[in-house]
Amino acid sequence: MPALVIRPFQPPDAERVWRILEPVIRAGETYALPREMSRDEALHYWTVQPAACFVAGTGEDVTGTFYIRTNQPGGGAHVCNAGFMVAADAGGRGIGRAMGERALVEARRLGYTAMQFNFVLASNTRAIRLWQYLGFATVGRLPGVFRHPSLGFVDALVMHRDLTTR
Repeated sequence: MPALVIRPFQPPDAERVWRILEPVIRAGETYALPREMSRDEALHYWTVQPAACFVAGTGEDVTGTFYIRTNQPGGGAHVCNAGFMVAADAGGRGIGRAMGERALVEARRLGYTAMQFNFVLASNTRAIRLWQYLGFATVGRLPGVFRHPSLGFVDALVMHRDLTTR
């Protein structure tokens, strides 16, 4: 099996990234994005607004994507936020972990001193386990702030990791 390659997003990757984003957005189970979000809106949100966007895959096959962006402007600009998605048929292969590890390296390279996830759904236990494995601590819990399509109101966690150590 070819090795996983993580590289910066390029415009020709747009359709492959959309094939990952669309089912996640439409399901409405892990991201607080409008379920009816258009392809162009989603790609702009994911690939244009961030400080950096990456794809993961083997050869032409893109199986994951992530972005890094400034969490808050001004006095909070030293902290970044990131978003991650893995293709539905590629779960359990370590792609999320590899992207998470790479994101930490890239965030440091971009000059950030911390990474913070503002809205990790308590129902997204795979993501929580991964972020804990990568050294993130839960620093807050927002009760019932996400309307999950099948679970009803779900809590969201705020998770944080200092990037100046380790």
